[in-house]
Amino acid sequence: MKQNDRRQAILEALYQRKHDKIGNLAFEFNVNEKTIRNDIRELSKSYPIFTIKGCSYGGVYVDDMALCGNRFVSKEQKCFLKQIMESLSGNDREIVEPILSKYIKF
Repeated sequence: MKQNDRRQAILEALYQRKHDKIGNLAFEFNVNEKTIRNDIRELSKSYPIFTIKGCSYGGVYVDDMALCGNRFVSKEQKCFLKQIMESLSGNDREIVEPILSKYIKF
C-alpha cells in the first residue's frame, strides 16, 4: 500500500472508530509503529486528530467536534464530488461550490 493510500485508510478507520492504539494501527496496516506515528503527525496537520500518551487512555483520537460535524469524506466520495463539480457551470456551480468546500478541499 502506498503512503497516501495508507494515510487515507488510517484516517477513515479513525473516523469510524473515534480512537485506536498506535500498535493496533501498525498491525492492521502491516507497518511499524514509527511509520504510523509519522503518518499521524502528517495527518494531524490537516485533520482534527491528536495523540495522547499513556497505557490506559493513550492512542490516537479524532476531535469530538469533528465527529459532531461528521465532515469526513472518503477518497471515493471526493473523486465523485469533484466530477460533479467540474460538470457544473454558472449559477449552479456558485451554489454548490461553497457547500462542498465545507467538506472537502479540491
